[in-house]
Amino acid sequence: MIFADKLIQLRKKSGWSQEELAQQMHVSRQSISKWEGAQSVPDLEKMVQLSRLFHVTTDYLLKDEEGEPEPAPGEDPGESLRRVSLEEASAFLEAKQRSAGSIAFATMLCVLSPIGLILLGAMSEVPKYGIPENAAAGIGMILLLLLVAAATAMFILSGSRTSSYEFLEKEPFETEYGVTGMVRERKEQFRETYVRNNVIGTCLCVLSVIPLFAGILIDEENDLLLCGMVCGMLAMIAVGVTFFIRVGTVWSSFQQLLQEGDYSPRNKKAFGVSGGYWVLVTAIYLACSFLTDRWDLTWIIWVAAAGLYSLLAAILRKRSEK
Repeated sequence: MIFADKLIQLRKKSGWSQEELAQQMHVSRQSISKWEGAQSVPDLEKMVQLSRLFHVTTDYLLKDEEGEPEPAPGEDPGESLRRVSLEEASAFLEAKQRSAGSIAFATMLCVLSPIGLILLGAMSEVPKYGIPENAAAGIGMILLLLLVAAATAMFILSGSRTSSYEFLEKEPFETEYGVTGMVRERKEQFRETYVRNNVIGTCLCVLSVIPLFAGILIDEENDLLLCGMVCGMLAMIAVGVTFFIRVGTVWSSFQQLLQEGDYSPRNKKAFGVSGGYWVLVTAIYLACSFLTDRWDLTWIIWVAAAGLYSLLAAILRKRSEK
């Protein structure tokens, strides 16, 4: 029995049409038709994907031999992947879209949280304001903690809205007929918004140093002015980040359902450490800021963390491919 006959047999046993199998494999129906007509064969990556989809070995698919399908090692042939319906996919996309604004706003609050502490600390050193240093530090810390607490509550509430869909991020799954087409259509409709918001966010982050440079040019010895400009820089970064987060949250929901990019079956394992990584980065940022009292400089930790995260993800991705 050649590969084409085995593919037809496995597809019909699963109860799928050629179009449904094409959606599972992220190829065109014509590709499936050619495979089953022995006009072409899938590449090695698609062959591995077929073996996982049908829970058989690649040897069974590749060898022109008769016989029953051989279960893949370590897999239960009777156990199928979880299937996502069109209704579930639509509900997930809507939940992600609703939570995107909250997540973006909560992130902005985290970036803005040290502004009160910075300004009050600088004002306490100017006699005409009459603000005691201890009072400035106390009030600034209260404002910081209030903003961080509010942001944390928003993160938790946003996470609870999509908690039932966590398997999309961590586990392989299958989608029912129509899901892939619907998601791809919505993704293309959203692409222009995604690109536009990323451009705006990038420009704001790049231009955020202008207030600091302007303060240095105006009066580099005026600490209050410089602290005010640092706060202006943080405000621009905070606004820029909201543009990234808002569209990034929605875009990632498309990738999760399509199992593309960071959420492909190969990369899910590599990115499974992301949550713990960013919790650690937050702890380091707060610890360094409190110990050094240099909130105007410790924001650089986030820039370094982003670069290290890319490197870490690349290393883990390579290891998952072995």
